[in-house]
Amino acid sequence: MKDFLVRLIKNPYVLNLLLAVVVTCALIFGTLRWLDTYTRHNEAVVVPDVKGLGLDEAAEFFKNSNLRYNVIDSVFSKDVRPGAIVELVPMAGSKVKEGRIVFVTVNALTSQMAMIPEVEDLSFRQAYAILRARGFEKIEIEYVPGDFKDLVLAVELRGRALRKGEQVPLSAPLVLKVSSGDADVPADSLGLPNDSAPVESLDSEEENWF
Repeated sequence: MKDFLVRLIKNPYVLNLLLAVVVTCALIFGTLRWLDTYTRHNEAVVVPDVKGLGLDEAAEFFKNSNLRYNVIDSVFSKDVRPGAIVELVPMAGSKVKEGRIVFVTVNALTSQMAMIPEVEDLSFRQAYAILRARGFEKIEIEYVPGDFKDLVLAVELRGRALRKGEQVPLSAPLVLKVSSGDADVPADSLGLPNDSAPVESLDSEEENWF
């Protein structure tokens, strides 16, 4: 039996086969060890919760967690200050490998813009509804002297009349100039319709004839 094993091992075919098996096992073992090192097997960090922070502030948290970040998008949100982070992928609290890139969405630095629609000669209710549909929220109604009641004469921003198609921030305070229906009635700056008929004063010189 011993002689048979010796002759078997000395057989070049058997010897080459044994060497091939040993080399294959060594390669598999080495590859697995390299993959463990390369992927940092069983090593994970937690994505920090940096929502609401600016990029400069968040960068320190990412650095301390051995993570990198990349800004991929910007949105407009009234609930977060301009330039602040609003979304993370992977989400905050997720466990990831060290060195992982976290994709960041930030709040736009400037307010979202929209075009001023054609509202002149519309009723103020129509004009108001159209502006609200465009996304404008700060809209004041100011009555001014005019021949036709509740007719929009202009849209103003800080005293300047806006043209159709002009780009304006959605957060801008707009003023709808609305005709009071009587050219002699003074402007009503309260922003509310005046349904009562104008009352003329009896104290004028023309009325003191008696």
